[in-house]
Amino acid sequence: MRTTTGWMVAGLAAVLALVPVGGRAEIRATAAACDLVAETRVGGFEHPWGLAFLPDGRALVTERPGRLRLVDPAGGIGPVVEGTPEVVARGQGGLLDVALHPDFARNALVYLSYSAAYDGGAGTAVARGRLESGPGRPRLAGLETVFRINRASGTTRHFGSRLAFDPAGNLFVTVGDRGEDERAQDPGDHAGSVLRLRDDGSPAPGNPFVGAGSGGAPEIWSYGHRNPQGMAWDRAGDRLWIVEHGARGGDEINLPQRGRNYGWPRISYGVHYSGRPIGEGSRAPGLEQPAYYWDPSIAPSGLAVVAGPLFGAWRGDLLVGALKDEMLVHLTVRDGHVVGEERLFRRAFGRVRDVRIGPDGAIWLLTDEPAGALIRIAPAAGRCG
Repeated sequence: MRTTTGWMVAGLAAVLALVPVGGRAEIRATAAACDLVAETRVGGFEHPWGLAFLPDGRALVTERPGRLRLVDPAGGIGPVVEGTPEVVARGQGGLLDVALHPDFARNALVYLSYSAAYDGGAGTAVARGRLESGPGRPRLAGLETVFRINRASGTTRHFGSRLAFDPAGNLFVTVGDRGEDERAQDPGDHAGSVLRLRDDGSPAPGNPFVGAGSGGAPEIWSYGHRNPQGMAWDRAGDRLWIVEHGARGGDEINLPQRGRNYGWPRISYGVHYSGRPIGEGSRAPGLEQPAYYWDPSIAPSGLAVVAGPLFGAWRGDLLVGALKDEMLVHLTVRDGHVVGEERLFRRAFGRVRDVRIGPDGAIWLLTDEPAGALIRIAPAAGRCG
């Protein structure tokens, strides 16, 4: 499935309106299934990147320069959490995603992905620590780096990196090709891959390259990816979705499968920024096709699977943030296939970096701006379908 000139895109003419509510401006938009209302809940973040909600309704928000904040969505930006890792905050690097251990209520473990300095360069790494948020300043206790990619680089782009746990407690990590595209075709190199780890950072059992003589890194689940910056586990569908940046065109939605090669840079639906063709074209034997792609590019980042009763009409669908086109994209999914697209709130907020479904069932966005914001989107009439 594809969109190239917008032939399957709906919602481009959605009406935006500024409606004063209690001295605060809300932004409204019309989607096919219902009207939506967006409200900025917290502002003043410096290039926020990742969002994770705690069981008590508060949230953790990463800021790319290296700060982790404990936020009350009803009460302001919140304090900086102490004890976070040192990051290489250059180019696209810094403090990236945040995720909670599936058993967070018992062990309080928080996972962070970030760009770490080692071997004379930098690479994507994952650390974890126990959140202590009682009296006094919050902190991550016992911080430890549980994983870093097996080859550092001097480049400052394409770190990935999203985190997602599956129902079995395995941790999936996306890693970009680090701007060195041929690395994505080497299954022995973590760059340009989706990794599947135990919660301690070791390779998960059943990975395709586990075992002597396999020729691949034991942490890798799939490879041939360019720069995946969105990932979500669909519990109802029992599947993993990712969204990744193309070059000029060729942004992709993929369903990463065990041991499969997703083609970058041998195939792509885009071209290089110079205009030169990429690889062998858009198809080649043994290389997977995307579940969906965009050409021209929207620069996607952040991905959520809709669940819960608030958006019943969208249950199981995908939500994608867009950086370049500054919007929220709703993708209709049927039987694991993307069958429709709706573009919402275009140019309303700025660059959308992350998308989550909150514990209240609403859609929550982070905008990647020098003064970024946490935004809540809900049906104007209370429910959507």
